[in-house]
Amino acid sequence: MSADWQLAEVNIARLRAPIDDPMIKDFVDSLDRVNALAEASPGFVWRLKGEGNSAVDLQPYEDPMIAINMSVWIDIQSLGAFVYRGDHLQIMRRRAEWFEHMDVFMVLWWAPAGHHPTIDEAKSRLALLEQHGPTADAFTFKIPFPSPDAAPVEPVLDECA
Repeated sequence: MSADWQLAEVNIARLRAPIDDPMIKDFVDSLDRVNALAEASPGFVWRLKGEGNSAVDLQPYEDPMIAINMSVWIDIQSLGAFVYRGDHLQIMRRRAEWFEHMDVFMVLWWAPAGHHPTIDEAKSRLALLEQHGPTADAFTFKIPFPSPDAAPVEPVLDECA
């Protein structure tokens, strides 16, 4: 863990139906619970919010069906524990019910401690990952990079397909 750097992450998804469609209801109904779990998780620092308690009302792209989630954690292990263990994993397993497949939907990067990334910054990191694959500037759980002032890190887990 670095006092100078924190792990930023963003994930996007293209909804299979509008956010108020019954097909998406279970996902929407789980947002407050999952967001509360994230905020109570060891290592959680910050998450993007719109007008409500989630970011579903934000429109990161011209396509209104693309949803965004972004957060900051103290390290990759803390984020990995939240993402791949506990109740969040139950939601991830149902992702195909609510979202279309995307080749690049999540990216991790190191941000200065205290920095809250912008949506444009997150989109830029997703584009970097898509164009160049994992690098120190945009990476994944499967191919992680250490913070700029740390030793190398081991992969946490493979991303869910």
